[in-house]
Amino acid sequence: MAARCAASAGLSSRAIPANIAPKGNGAGMILCFDIGGSRIKAALSRGGALEPLGDTPTPKDDFAAFTAALGGFIQGHAPRGVAISIAGVVDPDTEVMRVANIPCADGRRLAPDLQAALGLPVLVLNDGDCFAMAEARHGAGQGHRTVFGVILGTGVGGGLVIDGRLVTGPGGYAGEWGHGPVAKTQVEGITLPEFPCGCGLTGCLDAVGGARGIERLHRTLTGDQATSQGILTDWQAGDRDATRTVAVWRALMAPPLAMILNTVGASVVPVGGGLSNVPALIATLDEAVRSMILRRTIAPLVVPAQCRIEPGLIGAAAAGEAAFG
Repeated sequence: MAARCAASAGLSSRAIPANIAPKGNGAGMILCFDIGGSRIKAALSRGGALEPLGDTPTPKDDFAAFTAALGGFIQGHAPRGVAISIAGVVDPDTEVMRVANIPCADGRRLAPDLQAALGLPVLVLNDGDCFAMAEARHGAGQGHRTVFGVILGTGVGGGLVIDGRLVTGPGGYAGEWGHGPVAKTQVEGITLPEFPCGCGLTGCLDAVGGARGIERLHRTLTGDQATSQGILTDWQAGDRDATRTVAVWRALMAPPLAMILNTVGASVVPVGGGLSNVPALIATLDEAVRSMILRRTIAPLVVPAQCRIEPGLIGAAAAGEAAFG
């Protein structure tokens, strides 16, 4: 719920209030990590209540140092397992990790390797999946059977939760709706190029749907080098060029998202990432999506996320609770 996520905001700036912070030395708890390319954030979880443990730089190129950085947070505690949110993809069959910004973890069977080093059960999850789990358990998706979490940040990501459990699929790529050559090239009477994507394909939503994507669209349409923040500010002020850019963006993003909702039957789509900080943008996307799905509803489906602070830790804690019992 929103209150639960708001309470967890203490992870970024202050200790969580005593009435919801866990007690004791960590026995029966889960050690949670949100691992990014520059920092590792840590917290202890018991029943979803989180106690921040601080953060440390991410050793990118030395796996022994990487393991030691995680192990340093175990001292003085006795967690029953470790749950990790990381910006990469885990193959659920082989447990091999693909993570571009942490070379020492890329290509490893990360969970087994860390389990051997730390002496604890380890669960490793994609950060988009953790976001979706956070929203399903404690955010906008609470009470919904099927939740499709969408990230509109630098690029486009997502995760799918059904009946409280993550759906990963072969290769671990379930929910990654940002990739695949589906972006239209004829939109609002405008011919667009098939923009190349970092995954190696062309025409992916990841290349047009996030902050860098909306900047790319605006530059293509106007020649202007504006930032996404500037574009959206101008759009809300009624600027003609920014309005056209947002209309093209919506026309690219809404049909694939509507198809996903028809396919998986999600009844809510929480949106996180930088673009979700503009509620009007999410509202216009929601309006378009609801006009394209088979189900007819006047209630919003595509909504801003409620777990605004540390969704990686919140989602890792929720997934860890489910995995470790």
